[in-house]
Amino acid sequence: MFFARTPEKTDMQDTTLRTPQLAAWLAGTDIGLLELRTPEGTLRLGRQGDEIVELPDEEAEPELLNIHAPSLGVFLQSHPMATTSLVRIGQRVEAGQIVGLLKIGPLLLPVTAPQAGIVDNIHADDATAVGYGAPLFDLHPL
Repeated sequence: MFFARTPEKTDMQDTTLRTPQLAAWLAGTDIGLLELRTPEGTLRLGRQGDEIVELPDEEAEPELLNIHAPSLGVFLQSHPMATTSLVRIGQRVEAGQIVGLLKIGPLLLPVTAPQAGIVDNIHADDATAVGYGAPLFDLHPL
């Protein structure tokens, strides 16, 4: 039989006291960052080289990365032969993944994610003419 334990004010203190043990466990994995949040605070452990260190709490959200049109053309959210969009808001994408297309005459030019992230916003409507450098997507970097 298992019993749920309600969080107490000592939870963050207990976590802080166990930091060396948590760091040792983290060192035995391929995890790059461990973040524990409680109402009393946050503990962040991460890799710096071969060592596991306590990292400062990052309260600020990371800046959004804008993905711009690499050329002028007609922005397409899906391939003309497909019925589903290449990406949706909230979707995780990998570096180099095609997130949209630019139609330039008969040519389809891929628009790719420069790094891994979460799609936060799509600025251009489907089948809209866009100019070089027009903002197409916002990406939360991972």
